[in-house]
Amino acid sequence: MQTVFDSKALPAAKRREAWRDAICDIYLRVDCAIEPETDYDGFVRETRLGEVILTDALCSPQTVQRQKQHIARIGKDCYYVGLVQRGTGFVRQAGSVLTLHPSCGVLYCASEPYELGCEEKNHSFWIELPRQVFADRFDSAQAPVITHLNSGRGLGRIAVEFCAALAAETADLDLQTQERLGEQLMDILALAVSAEPERQSADELSLKRARLWSVKSYIEAHLSDPDLTLSKIAAQNGISLRYLHQLFRPMNMSVTEWLRLRRLQRCYELLASPRHAARSITEIAYSMGFSSSSHFSNLFRAEFGVRPSDIRRATFLPGPSKKTPPFADGTA
Repeated sequence: MQTVFDSKALPAAKRREAWRDAICDIYLRVDCAIEPETDYDGFVRETRLGEVILTDALCSPQTVQRQKQHIARIGKDCYYVGLVQRGTGFVRQAGSVLTLHPSCGVLYCASEPYELGCEEKNHSFWIELPRQVFADRFDSAQAPVITHLNSGRGLGRIAVEFCAALAAETADLDLQTQERLGEQLMDILALAVSAEPERQSADELSLKRARLWSVKSYIEAHLSDPDLTLSKIAAQNGISLRYLHQLFRPMNMSVTEWLRLRRLQRCYELLASPRHAARSITEIAYSMGFSSSSHFSNLFRAEFGVRPSDIRRATFLPGPSKKTPPFADGTA
């Protein structure tokens, strides 16, 4: 993630004012009242996933207010989701006051006046979501703000884990992959918000869909890892190998088949890209986890109906793959 601000880089006496100037006036466009602590402790790190902005933020006790004059200067219409990692806080908007803690997140509208605060040090993920794009994921074409989401279990917990994985893994990914991951994050959050609290733990279908998205996103981020085994995928996502296979069963495609297909499609993209013209076919194949150039060529021809060299020489007009993975077309 990119560091937007870190108080540790400043002398202690200047941290409170620097936070107020850099974060509250420039970054967030809010008024900020900070508790009288000399040694202010806070940082803001962010990663952009297409239209979605994921922020990892630590702040000392304070209260911020976004009022009409701030909103007029923003120039964008969006929602915020707050998912607390440590500490507590509150959001006040439209006459409602919602608390935040590690088991309780909140969705609210960033384009309407609100007040946000914490009485103790708070470490949270904040997700900025384009308002209409996110609202279209609900049957009513409106997100149910201002509202809680259970971030301690079920879909909400998966959303928190997904944010943590995105924060740790997206720095070196290409822009197209980051955009796909942003879409996946919006899908998971929409599921978490729309699920009734009493059904979250029982709605196995929704839970499996969210888990599947999380697993596919992890695989997408590690396509180039030659040691990416099914056991490693399962372990890194906190699930058993048996459950991993169960997640992919409704897709009529095994985990191994999906991984191989995504690697082949990524190789196709690299071979067709002028930016990678200097790389050999073997180098590209090896960079996507294939260990044999001849085996790669056979798999490539079986999938796309042409040889890798045909794509490289641009004598073949590319057509769609015979198989389109769920991650590519957004279905499950």
